[in-house]
Amino acid sequence: MTVTTRFSGADGSPGAASPPGAADTAAPQARRRMLSGIAVETAITLTVVAVVLAWMGPSLYRQDLVFLAATYSLIALGMYIPFVMAGSLSMAYSAYAAIGAYGVALISVRTGLSMWWGWILGALVAAVVAVVLSLATQKLSGFYLAAVTLLFGMAFEHWLIDGPAFTGGSAGISGVEALTLFGWQPPRYTLVVLAILFVCLIAVVVDRLRKSVWGLTLRASRDNKNLARSSGVNPAHLTVVALAIGAAIASTGGSLFTVSVQAVTPETFTLSIVFLAIFMPIIGGRNSAWGAPLGAVIVVVVTLNMPGYQGSGELLLAIAVLVILIAAPGGVIGWAGSALTRLMPRSNKDGRDQL
Repeated sequence: MTVTTRFSGADGSPGAASPPGAADTAAPQARRRMLSGIAVETAITLTVVAVVLAWMGPSLYRQDLVFLAATYSLIALGMYIPFVMAGSLSMAYSAYAAIGAYGVALISVRTGLSMWWGWILGALVAAVVAVVLSLATQKLSGFYLAAVTLLFGMAFEHWLIDGPAFTGGSAGISGVEALTLFGWQPPRYTLVVLAILFVCLIAVVVDRLRKSVWGLTLRASRDNKNLARSSGVNPAHLTVVALAIGAAIASTGGSLFTVSVQAVTPETFTLSIVFLAIFMPIIGGRNSAWGAPLGAVIVVVVTLNMPGYQGSGELLLAIAVLVILIAAPGGVIGWAGSALTRLMPRSNKDGRDQL
């Protein structure tokens, strides 16, 4: 006798019958999908690293641009989680990046400990500050939330300039030790490669987080908070967690920049970085975490590496954003995906159905 399992739907009506052996085949299919996803992510990572390294070459100027793009990428990835996934527009990410930058500088110069402690403590402090700020502004949204967090970023910058003596005032902190790995000091070219790999790792983690159950719940609560509450989910708690994770990621961007230049000043992370980070996922594509680093690369190339247009990079960026919003609302990645779909040969499924 054949036994089938029938699940009821959300409204209590009988669901579709599960054929015999469905449970046995589901697990291998899930594993194959997971391995396929890992293979795709690995291929994307290696392709990105190869293309960036080929473009960079031995040029020190381009190495500096890659470091800057990596810093922008991490800040944009930090903003991606609360802004794109949770729909919470916080403008305090210049402060979070500065916390990471000053964490590395203070630990290295003032204490003599390894700068890696600065990376860790900076991420923790930035996450705590983000939680406190989100709890203080949890009743605000939209323009009011953006305005309050914008003022916090401005106040934090002025605090670094006029605040305690250990921040170095307007001169900042210099003389940060070079990065070492188990006693080995990698050359600058190797540091660039490690920075690219680190950005790719964070992009993979954020993209996995976006596709996880928690990420799906976060996006669902963004679209319909009442429905999320009726399901037993507290959207405010999810947003607080998203802001904390995003702040920790953004702080690593500041830490990376301090490592690259071995110094930091209050003017390093201004509010202009936040405005640029908002547009990076829009340029690259909001439907994938890879859109943030891709948008960061485009921003750096347009604003700093366009021959003959160094003085009008912001104008070119504004034009590029306008064109993308009109012609490709899904960003560069969305446009490329649509183009590949149109170019790929049609499946022969229809032909099989006609047989």
